[in-house]
Amino acid sequence: MPTRIKNALIWVFGALGGILWGYDTGVISGAMLFIKNDIPLTPLLEGLVVSGLLVGAMLGAGLSGRLSDSWGRRRLILAASGVFILGTLGASFAFDAASLIAFRFVLGIGVGIASVAVPLYLTELAPKQLRGGLTSLMQLLVTVGIFVAYVTDYLLADAEAWRWMIGLGVVPAAVLALGIITQPESPRWLVGKGRADEARTVLTRLRGDAGAAGEELAEIERAERTERAQSEPLTLRRLLSPRLRPVFAVGMLLVLFQNFVGINTIIYYAPTLLTDIGFGSGGAILAEVGIGLLNMLMTLPAMRLIDRKGRKPLLLCGALGMCAAMVLLAVTNLSGLGYGALLSVLTLLGIALYIASFAISWGPVQWVMLPELFPMRIRASAVGLCVLFNWLFNMIVALVFPSLLHAWGAGINFLFFAGTTLLAFLFVQRLLPETKGRSLEEIEQDLLRGRPARPEAERSVPVSS
Repeated sequence: MPTRIKNALIWVFGALGGILWGYDTGVISGAMLFIKNDIPLTPLLEGLVVSGLLVGAMLGAGLSGRLSDSWGRRRLILAASGVFILGTLGASFAFDAASLIAFRFVLGIGVGIASVAVPLYLTELAPKQLRGGLTSLMQLLVTVGIFVAYVTDYLLADAEAWRWMIGLGVVPAAVLALGIITQPESPRWLVGKGRADEARTVLTRLRGDAGAAGEELAEIERAERTERAQSEPLTLRRLLSPRLRPVFAVGMLLVLFQNFVGINTIIYYAPTLLTDIGFGSGGAILAEVGIGLLNMLMTLPAMRLIDRKGRKPLLLCGALGMCAAMVLLAVTNLSGLGYGALLSVLTLLGIALYIASFAISWGPVQWVMLPELFPMRIRASAVGLCVLFNWLFNMIVALVFPSLLHAWGAGINFLFFAGTTLLAFLFVQRLLPETKGRSLEEIEQDLLRGRPARPEAERSVPVSS
């Protein structure tokens, strides 16, 4: 088989991991409209059905670091696909709220593992000239999965077939399980386990050039020796030490604001919000398909702009756009407009502006910046901890939003998220460093000295006396 096809297959099966992640987090929004017809759900139980996956994702992400080092990347992805299949089948055959929540939790474990193991696997197998755009590409694939979930919801809406909506997630999970068996293990993991000869064989197979494979193997071995010499155990006390506390705080605030700007309320509950203002179930899910398509398409320019314009400009513009959208949604909802065309148009406009602003900024940028912020010696562990908290914050929003929507109505909630997006803008403007065009070592030195990192162009301007 030609080398190009072998490399392409790695990306195909990696893509399935990202698409599964997006599908299983997105499909519940449309299915929720019909689950309530078969399984009685209070607002709290509704939140638990959605957030059960996110609690499982926390566990899966938390376990992935140790398991990927002991089992290997490929074997862990295979295990994750088995967890996906079990959770998907269990949720699709659930007979009450407790079983649905339990199997959504199982499904979440697979999502959490995929969110860590798949990008790690692809990064370590991909040719270095393709490695740079990997993180943004994974975000794109997640949006593809969400879009596919929304289309599936729409096609099955007339039949109210929520069990099929959830159950069809078995198909990509089974393909991933069968496909990943044929793929090689990560050469970096093999080197770490003292299996350099196997790593050489894998690299030669992937690159199609024994000389290039030998050079890459030597580079991996040097990096492995350096990392072993410099790595230090990560503890909470160490992260909260005066030297590392500012870096950890910036990373945690980044993942906090990415979740508390309100994106999960749109991704998980858009059909519920739309039916509350007079949309029928079919119309609400059709509008959701448009939301998923916009989310996917607006991620594409972000992948091009993130290295051209920088991280901070995208985040600042995105925060302002989301704030404007939430203000529009709040005013529309609180103004007393009766059900009709004007209310529908303004609501859809607000949601579209919000999704476009998020997809071009906070969606992909967080995943690019997190590894850039932390020193090499604690980078993997610190990023893993931030991802765990990312799922925790995601879960909190998903859990409490239905109850807050029932208690306060949508308008007050939109005002709250308008406030959080404004705070996110101030955080980026005043605390977040710019990392575009800078080496990880330069960023590390500035952050540890307590100075905000500045882009290359800004640093090159001489200061007049």
